[in-house]
Amino acid sequence: MPHTMHAAQLDQPAPIDRRPLVLRTVARPEPNASEIRLRVLVCGVCHTDLHTVEGELALPRLPLIPGHQVVGEVESLGAAVAGWTVGERAGVAWLNSACGGCAFCARGEENLCDSARFTGLSTDGGYAEYLTINSDFAVRLPREIEPPQAAPLLCAGIIGYRALRLAQTQSGERVGLFGFGASAHLAIQVARFWQCEVYVFTRGAAHRQQAEALGAAWVGSADEKPPADLDRAIIFAPAGGLVPLALERLRKGGTLAINAIHMSPLPSMPYALVYGERMLRSVANATRRDAQEFIRLAEAIPIHAEVTEFPLAEANTALAQLKDGRLTGAAVLRVASE
Repeated sequence: MPHTMHAAQLDQPAPIDRRPLVLRTVARPEPNASEIRLRVLVCGVCHTDLHTVEGELALPRLPLIPGHQVVGEVESLGAAVAGWTVGERAGVAWLNSACGGCAFCARGEENLCDSARFTGLSTDGGYAEYLTINSDFAVRLPREIEPPQAAPLLCAGIIGYRALRLAQTQSGERVGLFGFGASAHLAIQVARFWQCEVYVFTRGAAHRQQAEALGAAWVGSADEKPPADLDRAIIFAPAGGLVPLALERLRKGGTLAINAIHMSPLPSMPYALVYGERMLRSVANATRRDAQEFIRLAEAIPIHAEVTEFPLAEANTALAQLKDGRLTGAAVLRVASE
């Protein structure tokens, strides 16, 4: 087996129209005692990848291989790995590791661990033919879910599920989704499975049609008033200006969750928007428990991701189309055949 691989690598962040990712041959990663090595089949393309490539997130290392919605097959086991076998289907999500010993980890909040590391940011990610991951942080994937369908579940799906939970969503409630991209088009399927009435706020005609097809009770723009107040709301778009608009549509005692790792500044707003025991909270990363619960739920529903595939060599193109809002659903890089 060769000791090199192809990868889309970032040397310096730059606007995506400058095509900062370079396809090159690099050293294949070797697993340490606690790691498994995956042969990458597909890797999802996420807004966080775009923030990384364009330098909107602090980069702890360069060069860097992005990508954190990775589906692959276990190709090699570290000497101390138990519970995995060669050939199994596995996924790698955003949370790459946590310390396991801090107060956050002890409370089951490993997503908030100050020593947490993140795939495609702290470590090389899945825009490559191979990837290594601590075996405790790999996600077991059922073979019934095809790789292109599984990839968006590993971030867009998991974080949307966590946002619904942190918004305290209950069966039968009215849920508002602001922005309708890769994550929201999966979250609506969970909310509808929970028999919620879903109101979608989005501008694009294609996104509106997709929301209606997935069972939205109402679709409009963020500055339109829906037919009823919302019990829960989630903002998926990284636009701080949506926060007061979403709060205006929330009932007293309702919850607004912001599902964005990077967001434009929040505007000044009157206290009346949060008065009445309305709750505003952020969604920061996700835990292994979120991943395990969501994958089981996705298989049970079953969730269907609308996917556009690109070859690994076209990673810049996929990110550019994501930035321009030209994608309906999720983008996935095809790295290898099964």
